[in-house]
Amino acid sequence: MSHYQNLNTYETPKGFRGKSAITVQLWWIVQATFFRLSPQIFYGWRRFLLRLFGAKIGKNVIIRPSVQITYPWKISIGDYSWIGDEVVLYSLGEIKIGSHTVISQRSYICTGSHHYNSDNFDIYAKKITIGNKCWLATDVYVAPDVAIGDFTVVGARSSVFKDLPSNMVCKGHPAKPFKDRS
Repeated sequence: MSHYQNLNTYETPKGFRGKSAITVQLWWIVQATFFRLSPQIFYGWRRFLLRLFGAKIGKNVIIRPSVQITYPWKISIGDYSWIGDEVVLYSLGEIKIGSHTVISQRSYICTGSHHYNSDNFDIYAKKITIGNKCWLATDVYVAPDVAIGDFTVVGARSSVFKDLPSNMVCKGHPAKPFKDRS
């Protein structure tokens, strides 16, 4: 019989989070209070808090207070992009979002997971890139190590496990291109 995870042997790799444990805890406190409890219209305040913790946030980015961000220092969002209510940016790895891009409510951008066949349940992180002028409709899941091309639309409740080309409308489980956007 194969060996499966023994969680008593799990260890997060040194430096995996990208900042000290104190910085991580401080961010989680700031996110739970000053960020999450801020009024909807305080977009500038939330941009300020994210930049304070090392995020690269473009001008006039709209981030709703219910957005959850694991490690802001691994986030880059271009000018005029919108991040909707209850979006999760699970930034164990880098997340790069282009300009004029919309990530709609309840979407989950997931840069990391565990190796399912590892005795130690080893964790890993991979970059996600979402291009310029994209629209991820409600409740889209994006898996680690995926790139979504510029001008691409991903339909509601789709799951993205592989790269998607530019200028396409994509949908499904897994998401696949089904027509040109133009």
